[in-house]
Order: sequence, then C-alpha cells, then structure tokens
Amino acid sequence: MNLLKWLYPGMRIKRWLALALAGLALAVAGLDILFNGRLAGNFAAFIYQLGLFFKGGFYQQGLFGFLVFAAGLAVLITGLLKAFYSLAAALMPEQEKQVADIVYARRNLRRGPKIVVIGGGTGLSVLLRGLKKYTSNLTAVVAVTDDGGSSGRLRGELGILPPGDIRNCLVALADKEPLMEVLLQYRFSAGELAGHNIGNLLLAALNDVSGGFKQAVQDLSKVLAVRGQVLPVTLTDVALCAELADGTVVQGESNIPKSLQPVKGVFLKPARCFPPPEVLTAIREADAVVLGPGSLYTSIIPNLLVRGIPEALAKTQAVKIYVCNLMTQPGETIGYTAWDHLKAIFDHAGQVVDCVVVNTGPIPSRLLDRYRQEGAEPVEPGLAEIKKLGVQVAAENLAMQTEAIRHHPEKLALTVLRMIFATRHRIEPVSYLNNYRK
Repeated sequence: MNLLKWLYPGMRIKRWLALALAGLALAVAGLDILFNGRLAGNFAAFIYQLGLFFKGGFYQQGLFGFLVFAAGLAVLITGLLKAFYSLAAALMPEQEKQVADIVYARRNLRRGPKIVVIGGGTGLSVLLRGLKKYTSNLTAVVAVTDDGGSSGRLRGELGILPPGDIRNCLVALADKEPLMEVLLQYRFSAGELAGHNIGNLLLAALNDVSGGFKQAVQDLSKVLAVRGQVLPVTLTDVALCAELADGTVVQGESNIPKSLQPVKGVFLKPARCFPPPEVLTAIREADAVVLGPGSLYTSIIPNLLVRGIPEALAKTQAVKIYVCNLMTQPGETIGYTAWDHLKAIFDHAGQVVDCVVVNTGPIPSRLLDRYRQEGAEPVEPGLAEIKKLGVQVAAENLAMQTEAIRHHPEKLALTVLRMIFATRHRIEPVSYLNNYRK
C-alpha cells in the first residue's frame, strides 16, 4: 500500500518515473534490433520496420539498433535523475544542486578514523570544526566543571550540568544553517535573561523535557544533525578545586585563574565520579584520543580526574595526542613551556600521551602586545625536554591570523590526522587525506 503513495497527485515524480520507463523500453527495443528479434521476441518490430529506411544490410541495422539503445539509455538516465532531484528538492529545497556532493562527502566521512577529543572551552570546538571536514567518527568528551557565566547560573538555579562547553561542541559539529548557529550562540544583553545564551536555555529546557541531561544533549544532536557525538565526561555534579603553591585550596573553576599563586594541582569534589559507559567505549574503540587544546587546569586535566578515564587511556590501542596551547594563561600556566604542560598532565593522570602538537609559527606582534598586557606569553616548545619523556613531537605553524590568538582549525586537524596515520601505519587513510587537499 505504501508504494501507491508515490502515485498521489502533486508528488512531481510520476512524470519522471514514466519517462524512465519509456527510456527502459526504448533501450530494450534497441537491443532487440541488434539481436535480430531474438532477445525479446520481436519486441521492437515496429521500430525495426522504421530501420528499413537504412539500406545496406546488417551494418546499418546494427547502427540503427545501437542508436535506439543509446537514445533509450539517455532517456532512462534523464528520467531517473529528474526523479531524484525532484525528491531532493522536496527534502533539501536549498541544496538540491549539491545532493551528489553531499552524499559523496558523507559517505567518505564515514571512512575516516575514529577520534575522541577530550577537553572543554573554546579550544575544543576549534579542533572539532577542523576535524569534521575529514571524518564523522568523532566523539567530543566535555568537562562539566564550569561554574561561571550563563552556565554557572543555570547550574546553580536549576541543578543541571553546565551546558556552555557542550553547546559550543554541538554547534561546532553540526550540519546547520548559518542562522541556526547565530541563534544558538545568541546571548541576551538586557533584562532578567541578560548574559544567558539561547543554546544554554534550550539545553536546560530539553533537560526537563527529555528527562535528563545526557538525553537532552542527544536530542539536540539529532536536531542539529551533529557529525559524531558529544558526551559529558561525567553526569555527576562535580566542583573543581585547586591546591595552590602556598597550600591554599580554591574551590570553583572560575575562581582558580583569579589566584596570584601558581597551581600545584587540581582535584574534583566529590572525587568519586564516573564517566558514562559511552565515553569508555569510544576511548576503547578509537584510533586516536586527542587532549586539548584548552586551559590546562580547568579544561583538560578535570576530565582526567574522572575515575576510569586514565585507566581507559592506558589500555586503549589508540594513539594519544596532546595539543598544547599557543599562549600561557594568567592564573594557570604563567611561565609554562610545552614540557611543563605535559608534565602536569602526567602528574595527574600518568603517562597518557604518546605525541604532542606544538606551535612553532610566528604570532603577529599586534596581538602579542595585547596579550602581554594581560600577562600571557607564547608557549615555548621545550622540544628537547619533551623528547626525553619518550613523547613524539609535531612542531607546526598552527596560529590563525585573526583578532584573537587561536589555532587554525584546518591546519590543526591535518596535523592531528597525519600523526594518527603515521603512528598507526595506515596506507588507505593517507590517500583518503589526499582526496581533501585543495
């Protein structure tokens, strides 16, 4: 019965299916002429009579049969393509011209490596924007210790996990209209909603409608057609605490950078928290696990403090890559080299990194001056010290020339992918990468 629905009036597909059937009949007729009526029992008798106008024997008859077959094939293909684009115009009204490209790209993306990206903040979404062009097998594992801004307010008032970093990752991985991204990232500037972000409010509403934060993230992922999945590192309501060099303990992620003392270490409260099973499964099955980029003590390490994460990283066969920040951060990593970043990770979670990505490219002086006024400096690579730890290094020019010092999404993604393929000794993905080069 469902097949009959394709014959409903107004479908704008019947005419093209009829054309395709006519083309098929014509192609069969051409073949019948070529085989002197032995193929379909003189199916093409009438058309064969027309071919008698071609005088001169079998050669002309064969030519006529071939021309009929070619014409039928052309009509068949035209009818099928028209029917396909008619469907595409109904399902994707603004993208029907790019349907073939979209289908090819999505099929190719499924061949990409399985990558788990762990972190939080802006840095994580930057990397995801680059990686999603090369693979759809992505899992973003996001820290849930944010207690500032809109996320902190919703967390305190509604008792939900902080949605801000998760929202940024969803937007970064989404196949979306530009207006949708603007809407999800819109922040109110006045009234009782001042400071709140629409995407955060939407996740808060879905938390009630869907019956839980994890389900809310999954539902919004479906709406946005996210490539891959976004997962909170834990569903437990945890607070991030830091022990400073003078022995003082500071509680709250937003309070840690305000301290004038160097950070000695960080821990979660409560310490007994566990990741969702999907996180451990993604790490176990991954080709690569990428830490960062992001704030060392408030975005990267908090994920490694969740019980089961360091153990999963130690057991996985995936190559483990740390993407070091471009700049030091006041209140967290002043004076840190890339080696200092790596050592802090090892001190908290063990040797869970095989490779490290560092920037060796120049940063515009106009930006450096502004960052230096805030107490930030470029992170020195410290390559010799890193190599002594037995960690591979990829030193690249990764800075993006914008009004803020950020990693270039595509350059960073390509660097990560090359490290994955070189370490895993794969040949097919190398050619796969070459297919995307402009």
